[in-house]
Amino acid sequence: MDVFSALQTAVSGLRAQAFSLDNISGNIANSQTTGYKRIDTNFVDLIAERDTKHQVAGTVAAYSELTNTIQGNLRDTGVSTNMALNGNGFFVVQKKSVDSGGGTAFSGNNLYTRRGDFSPDKDGYLVNGAGSYLTGASLDPATGQTVSNGPIQISNDLLPAKATGTITYAANLPRTPTTTGPKTNNGLLQNVDGSDWLVTEGNATGKTVPDASAQTLIDNSIAGPALTVYDASGAPVSLQTRWAKVANASSATTPATQDTWNLFYADKSSVSGSNTSWTNVGQAFQFTNGQLTAPAGGTLAIDSLTVDDVPVGPVTLDLSGGLTQYASSSGTVSTNTLKQNGYASGSLNAVDVGENGVISGTYSNGKTLELARIEVAQFINPDGLKPDSLGNYQQTTNSGEPLSGLRDTTVVGANVEQSNTDVASEFSKMIVTQQAYSANTRVMSTAQSMISDLINVIR
Repeated sequence: MDVFSALQTAVSGLRAQAFSLDNISGNIANSQTTGYKRIDTNFVDLIAERDTKHQVAGTVAAYSELTNTIQGNLRDTGVSTNMALNGNGFFVVQKKSVDSGGGTAFSGNNLYTRRGDFSPDKDGYLVNGAGSYLTGASLDPATGQTVSNGPIQISNDLLPAKATGTITYAANLPRTPTTTGPKTNNGLLQNVDGSDWLVTEGNATGKTVPDASAQTLIDNSIAGPALTVYDASGAPVSLQTRWAKVANASSATTPATQDTWNLFYADKSSVSGSNTSWTNVGQAFQFTNGQLTAPAGGTLAIDSLTVDDVPVGPVTLDLSGGLTQYASSSGTVSTNTLKQNGYASGSLNAVDVGENGVISGTYSNGKTLELARIEVAQFINPDGLKPDSLGNYQQTTNSGEPLSGLRDTTVVGANVEQSNTDVASEFSKMIVTQQAYSANTRVMSTAQSMISDLINVIR
């Protein structure tokens, strides 16, 4: 290498250090930018092909080195729709445009970002501070089914009422119930007054206990589940029930009998002795060694549940969680699970983002329902993405195809990810860059002096 080559090398050094300073300045400028990933500088030497004994240092080139895999600190914002990714991955976003009719339209081309300061715009779409719209699956809150895929829109529409369709119940009935009536029949409820109230085998249509015999039922039964159910208009209905044992297991009879219970519900929400009639749900609940053997499958359809002359409608009693009959010193029912799936109409009060990426809404009727599921993409080589403006990235051949799903990543609601720029580190790099730049100028001035000396020799 000669003096002229040294001059060229020094020029490449100046160019490389200037490129490094450009990256440093950008990192410092974006030290407070949400979701920003700093760009480091990678220096590469370029060696001319020579004999190994005459090998010399070559010129230098500078390249950008992305840090997309380096997590920034999370900051609590208190804004419920803000979110941050704790781990790898990117939010999938799209750009908004205006169609020919002046309506809202979206580009349809996916971009990827770590900027999660999303909040609803005037139409309910979730948009971050840079104007990118979050995509995913919008759900029907009533059914949980996917309504659409694309930019997520949080609707403020009134949540329609839902009639109770399923009552989920799990409990233990006592082997010997503690009733208030006389124990003339071993605590069992019998038909009286010539009425046929009971179902001792299989199932039958609901049989009604008349008002005059209601007290007899109450005295020879124990309290069952009591809960509020809803009709189709969302009106609450108070449902009161009682369990009555109607047969004890015996192998002395032909055919042998099992422990058998009947379930009755009050036809009025306010139960008051003989002023309320009761309806048998029409099923013999049978147990062997404490385990439920009938109804098969652990479910029972109540075709026409009616309380206070209000038709609640067909209701399924789901006992799959466990209905048992084991000895209990209290002689009462021990309820483990009791819930129903109906509710009144309600307005959206609050939104929450779960760590699984599900956006849930809390309504004025007390229900918390899923509204959307955000889309998160991961890449085999995240540093192969091409940076775009506004904190977005584009897929490239080097990055590979996007892989949908969180995997080991979690979503942190009401937080945003800060820039991963360390200002102190950038200042240190800036000092080193300045010194290297100055050193290259000294090389140039020295080379120039040597060239002048050479020219003076010729003169």
